[in-house]
Amino acid sequence: MSRIQPSAIRDVQKKISKKPGVISFAAGLPDPDLFPLEALAVSTEKMIREKGKEAFQYGLTKGYGPMLDKILERMARKENIHATVDNIIMTTGSQQGLALTAMMFLEEGDIVVAENPSYLGGINACRPYGAQFIGVDTDEDGIDTEQLDKVLSENPKVKLLYVIPNFQNPTGKAWTLERRKAFMEVINKYDVMVVEDNPYGEIRFKGEFVPTLKSMDTQGKIIYLGSFSKILAPGLRLAWMCANPEVIKQAELIKEGWDLQCNQFVQVQAVAFMNSYDLEKHIQGIQQAYKDKCELMLAEMEKEFPANVKFTKPEGGMFIWVVLPEHVDANAFLDTALEYGVAYIPGEFFYANEGPKNTMRMNFTTVSEEKIVEGIHLLGKALKSIC
Repeated sequence: MSRIQPSAIRDVQKKISKKPGVISFAAGLPDPDLFPLEALAVSTEKMIREKGKEAFQYGLTKGYGPMLDKILERMARKENIHATVDNIIMTTGSQQGLALTAMMFLEEGDIVVAENPSYLGGINACRPYGAQFIGVDTDEDGIDTEQLDKVLSENPKVKLLYVIPNFQNPTGKAWTLERRKAFMEVINKYDVMVVEDNPYGEIRFKGEFVPTLKSMDTQGKIIYLGSFSKILAPGLRLAWMCANPEVIKQAELIKEGWDLQCNQFVQVQAVAFMNSYDLEKHIQGIQQAYKDKCELMLAEMEKEFPANVKFTKPEGGMFIWVVLPEHVDANAFLDTALEYGVAYIPGEFFYANEGPKNTMRMNFTTVSEEKIVEGIHLLGKALKSIC
């Protein structure tokens, strides 16, 4: 237990909550106004009448059969991942997939490689098992595969790689096809497993689709994590793991001891929704809404931020990564920003080991367009006071 660290991000959000009226770009949440509440209500009422006994009963640890079928069909159609029931298991959010993988593969002294920076939840899932961490830098095309090759060749205790190739949390970056191919060439040379976390892949709102790593996997090394959290509703905690059958078999054994099964009601509920309503049309609405908000925020940042402040321009996902001048400590600057009435998450918390202090993560999904304009204006004023 001493290895488990509290979430610094949640600590920041507690700090923000004590400042009522602050315009917060700190959330890592989808827009609740886009949840299909009416459609879910109608389809759920119908589902209870028709399949209530099945929905309220115990189910299989692997998952509800019709839900597994839906996932397999969507992965084949949208991700070019051709799998069978032996390759997948339902998980309670992607976070459980991360925790299952860490428990299966990690022992004291093993090394986990992650992007610099990376999702804090993925890193924290590995901490209880005594793993060490090595960060590999990224550029605009994705992970630095030359640096990765060097790390893997020099560290035989690397057991897992954790990556988010699509619109990464926190940077919003997406790997190019060429970088993905180069990554697969590197990892195929080593005895390692890779967790491909893909919660944001379906909310691409610009550019062309790029294949997943799992669709390129010829050696069974990729453990793919998919989720309905960003395309339906995160409170449902509906997610899945897709991997080689032996990994899934072991994950099922662990999950039997953890929680026996994922929420049966929610699985039946989601299938009923997808049978009655067009999920793809709903996703298109999310994509358009996020595109509008992201483009507005970027335009306002271009106008309001000092010229020496740089930021990513994502083609999907939920985040913009801001790089401040080197002398600025984003964590210390947060107090100033809060006085101006605006908030963000300091970027240093997204590094497994110590990272640069002059970065911040900005979320554009949960704030209205009016508040985006006002909030970026306020943050621009605050930045100009120190930059």
